Amino acid sequence: MNILTKISAIVIVTVAMVSCNPLKKMNKLADGIKYTVTPDPLEMHGDSVAVSVSGKFPPKYFHKLATVTAKPVLKNAEGEVVKEFKEITLLGNEADGDGQKIDYEKGGSFTYNDKIAYDPAMENVVMYVQAVGGFKTKTQEFESRKVGDGTKTTPYWVQADARPILAKDNFQKIIPKSIKADIHYLVQSSQVRGAELKADDMKALAAFIEEGKSKEWVFKGATFSGYASPDGEMALNDNLANDRAKTARRSVQNILKKNKIEAAKNDGFFTEIGKGEDWEGFKTSTQNSSIADKDLILRVLSMYSDNAKREQEIKNMSATYVELAEVILPQLRRTQITMNADEMARTDEEITALTKSNPDTLSVEELLYGATLTNDIDEKLRIYKLAKKQYPGDWRTHNNVGYIYVLKNDMAAAKAEFDAAGGVSATPIVNNNQGVVALFNGETDDASDKFDAASGAGSEVSYNMGIVSIKRGNYSDAVSKMGGENTLNAGLAKMLNGDNEGGLKAIEASEDKDSDAGYYLKAVIGARTGNKDLMTNNLKSAIAKNGDLKKKAANDAEFLKFREDADFKALVQ
Repeated sequence: MNILTKISAIVIVTVAMVSCNPLKKMNKLADGIKYTVTPDPLEMHGDSVAVSVSGKFPPKYFHKLATVTAKPVLKNAEGEVVKEFKEITLLGNEADGDGQKIDYEKGGSFTYNDKIAYDPAMENVVMYVQAVGGFKTKTQEFESRKVGDGTKTTPYWVQADARPILAKDNFQKIIPKSIKADIHYLVQSSQVRGAELKADDMKALAAFIEEGKSKEWVFKGATFSGYASPDGEMALNDNLANDRAKTARRSVQNILKKNKIEAAKNDGFFTEIGKGEDWEGFKTSTQNSSIADKDLILRVLSMYSDNAKREQEIKNMSATYVELAEVILPQLRRTQITMNADEMARTDEEITALTKSNPDTLSVEELLYGATLTNDIDEKLRIYKLAKKQYPGDWRTHNNVGYIYVLKNDMAAAKAEFDAAGGVSATPIVNNNQGVVALFNGETDDASDKFDAASGAGSEVSYNMGIVSIKRGNYSDAVSKMGGENTLNAGLAKMLNGDNEGGLKAIEASEDKDSDAGYYLKAVIGARTGNKDLMTNNLKSAIAKNGDLKKKAANDAEFLKFREDADFKALVQ
């Protein structure tokens, strides 16, 4: 009897202990908890995955003294946990500790947010909530619950099509040439003195004509503007100005004739203009002079509206002020000569030939231009390298070599050239191109800094910044920066920003519309919009282009709703 009594007592105690442990009941009734996951499936944006979970407990579920530590986890197809989010602690309303309280009688709810770095192992996963209950000294692992799927990785389709900028040449097929010279005269004279023809500016004019003759310039014309100083009678000055223009013309005409300039035989080549007395020139020269009373002189002269009176006052003042008589007035008795010509540049054929036979004779502008005359990328590179060798002090030569290396996908070589260009001159174009290399190398932050410094260099910069925005998950900004571009990236940005129709139109209008990436993204748009034909037709074309996309599509959360569809299965199996 004593033994039976003891056994009964143990059983009673054990039953009591079990009945006082609420964790098993909570585990058994866990299906009553309602979970909402946003987004579902999970999505990768800016190289990270953010999740928001809200949960609701039914009344009389959460024991007053119980605790629950829960966390979302991602499991692969084999059931292995590949990623864990942070934990959250929930408490009964009489339990001690830090955490969110859940009422026993009324039930309650909780919210949870977390963001973790994306890992490729997170693509084809299922999201579960794992929880461990606690009651006094006891713990119990609850059965894990599936709450979502993951992960969409469509932003990773962003293409490496950042745009470098080619530095332009300043080559001109027609190079305008011009020279100016003055012939000065004695007072009230229009005779050209021999000493004037030997003055430096007239020697330069003669040399200009000789050079033009030897280089076969096309002479366009010469203009002769005759002036008189404002200290003589106006009628006399008008005639004197006309005569000075004529005598200057004859002097220059002789030089042209000596050099056998055929164009000068045409009377229309010459333009004579008698300007009369140069009152404006007098005021400017006086104002710029060192005469102490120059302001007074000009005020006094400006008082006279009568030209004759003003002319007399100038004569009177020139007798007092030596600089007026010996410097200012003599410089106004002149003819201004302007001669224009066009230098005809080498022909395209000549430049192309010289890049191969005698590149040392070409200017930097001719070499940079010569590279634009071929569509052969290797020939362009050869010519730009010639330009760099001959003109290393011109940043454009290094920049354009680097530009070609980008097109050839040799980023190490491109970086070296752009850095060399920046060493010569840190221009916005170079900053953009350094950003392009950084972007190709996965250095998004550095690329962004370079593109900021490249502001104003061209539309390429805005497009490149749009790529940065896609990588950072800022799709509205990417759409804004890419404007009306019709590229795969522009279409991707619109799709990720919620504009599936706009994304489809941009991709269809792009050069990549028939590429494996173009077809695949159109299939994704079909899945997002529930357009099965659009999805299956484009997915079939994508897989035909790239067989690896069959496995990609089978695991892609974008097609989650179609995984049991017979046509979809036929494509990916």
